[in-house]
Amino acid sequence: MPKLRTKPYPPIEPVHRVPAEFRIIEASGSSDFQLEAASPEGTEPKKLRRFSMTAYTGGKLLLANFPFPVVVDLAGMKIPAKNRPILRDHDTTRIVGHTESIDINGASIRLGGVVSGSNDHAREVSESGDNGFPWQASIGASAQRMVLVDRGESVEVNARKFTGPLYVARTSTLREVSFVALGADDQTVAQMAAGSSHSHNQIEVLSMKFEQWLTAQDFEVTTLSEKQVANLRAMHEQLEANGGSESEEPASETSVSGAGNTDTPAPIVPPADPVDQMRARWSSERQRISAITALFADKHPELEARAVAQGWDLSRAELEKLRAERAQVQPLFSDDGTGRKGASLEAALCIAAGLPESRVGKWYDERVMNQALSSELSGAGLHMLLYEVIRASGGHVRPGRIDNDVIRAAFVGNDRLIEGSSGFSTISLSGILSNVATKTMLATYEAVNSVATEICGATDVNDFKQVTRYRMTAAGIFQKVGPDGELKHAGLEEESYTNQLETWGRMIALTRQMMINDDLGAFLQIPRAIGRMSALALEEVVFTLLLANPGNFFSAGNKNYFEGVDTALDIDSLTVAERLFLDRVDKQGKPILVQPALVLVPTSLKVTAEQLFKELPLNQVPLNNKAKPMNNPHAGKFRPICSPYLSVTSIPGNSSTAWYLLADPNDVAAMEIAYLRGKRVPTIESGETDFNTLGMQWRGYFDFGCAMQDQRAAVKSKGVA
Repeated sequence: MPKLRTKPYPPIEPVHRVPAEFRIIEASGSSDFQLEAASPEGTEPKKLRRFSMTAYTGGKLLLANFPFPVVVDLAGMKIPAKNRPILRDHDTTRIVGHTESIDINGASIRLGGVVSGSNDHAREVSESGDNGFPWQASIGASAQRMVLVDRGESVEVNARKFTGPLYVARTSTLREVSFVALGADDQTVAQMAAGSSHSHNQIEVLSMKFEQWLTAQDFEVTTLSEKQVANLRAMHEQLEANGGSESEEPASETSVSGAGNTDTPAPIVPPADPVDQMRARWSSERQRISAITALFADKHPELEARAVAQGWDLSRAELEKLRAERAQVQPLFSDDGTGRKGASLEAALCIAAGLPESRVGKWYDERVMNQALSSELSGAGLHMLLYEVIRASGGHVRPGRIDNDVIRAAFVGNDRLIEGSSGFSTISLSGILSNVATKTMLATYEAVNSVATEICGATDVNDFKQVTRYRMTAAGIFQKVGPDGELKHAGLEEESYTNQLETWGRMIALTRQMMINDDLGAFLQIPRAIGRMSALALEEVVFTLLLANPGNFFSAGNKNYFEGVDTALDIDSLTVAERLFLDRVDKQGKPILVQPALVLVPTSLKVTAEQLFKELPLNQVPLNNKAKPMNNPHAGKFRPICSPYLSVTSIPGNSSTAWYLLADPNDVAAMEIAYLRGKRVPTIESGETDFNTLGMQWRGYFDFGCAMQDQRAAVKSKGVA
């Protein structure tokens, strides 16, 4: 009977040295080699013959001097230049032409070029191609990093899944391209470059497990020196040795059931890999320590040491840090020294409203927070507040059902406390609710991801009149001081723009129904809405103004606007925008040295902007004649900011393709937001309701204005023709 193997194959002994040079000859299936027809004799200018073909389809290659197949990871293949020489049979003396495009699309390599050689080899390729000969493209490449995939292991490369044993060329470099004819053996899909396995041109192979272990430890192999790789491999091998190894007992064999045999063998469950378990524990511990270190940020070092040594999780560390800092925080709203009940009740209401304890703890001291979190005030609501106001005013109330008499008594007590208060510690109904509403509104306002405040400068004005703002610019530059020591006067020039505040606001009402229902949540939905509406109002005003482009702020005449087919966001258009920025001059023609810092894009360009900011290598050479650098020259330069307001159809001037390059508004601002007397957040104020209404009301409002400021601090690209 055939046997079923019940134990995995033993691991392949790692092959540490393999040849670095190899050649790809794709011979599977029919060739897609195409050659353009020659131009007629005597045609001027003479048209060079062009060709195109697929050189590699991302599969396994059988290479000489490699014990297992090789898969070239196309994501890691580098192309030094799009114009590579085309040879005949890899002979540098037999020139055929050169490539014009090499396209790596993640699953294949596509070549295009011209037969530019003027010799018999070029003519042979051309004439044979005219006769239908299926030339093959052979790519000569060198590998910088090889990974061994063990027997039974799987790896995904080039959008395909492969099972070991095999090698994966993680990083490689294209050297040259040759026209070759297939040999007699049709099964040979690749051949090795000249040179024996003992050639000095060899590389060290990493095991798949070692590569995965390095990745789990946040190491990038390409950035490590040979000595570092050797030390890390020794550490990895030691960990595997300490973690135990597979038993040396011979593999057990299980017979396949014959006819009539009903015995079912028990499923074999492989034991957990102790190395994987150790790796997981180590990775988890490193992440825990890193998070705790970032949390404390060099504050409370003794507390940080205890957190690391005693194995605290992040939640425990945050709680202990909060407790340690409460005593150091000065409360925003505190009693005058005769009692803390009002502040504690206010803090308890904030927590009941859903504000995080960590945030509320920054507003009140430790004793107030401890009382707010006590069982006495836990879950505080409107009913408790009404009772405490009545008691503080000298009245008496028995907790129970809330009716009109209790509500009236609370309002009478509130008035009595306000009228008789002269710095005395009290519990004020309007004061506490106003403070809670304000905190709730501010928390919601700050939670909105504001783009306007990131791209605009900020200033303060004293009233609602239109104001004229001035920028003073110096005329000329420093001049050499003569022997007499006299300094020449430098002139000042004024540049002006206008701004004016406006007010946005809504009303809030605490109704009789809310108080009877003890519905603190319903009451606080309104300040939450006001906080959010205030933030959205600011965003809409800023972007409506930006898209309106008042006074042709962005224009070719101002040298801060460009358009055309090549203005879509990419490396080239970003280079143009940067050059426009850096070439800006003052009225005397002198550079102003304003540096771009931000790229503002609509949602359709968010991913592109983030890739241009983060990605370093470029893996594709385009088919056209537009040269691209191998590395992204703008990586890390311009922080991407995305706003949906740029492309929303309800605002005139919207565009899903236009983008902006901006200076840091703290340096030179293209736009300015003006606030009233330093108040840069919305305001809530309490007031009385109508005489026949049992309740209270609040008004929330926000004073700000927006204006275009300095056209030299921004460049706009239309993004299309």
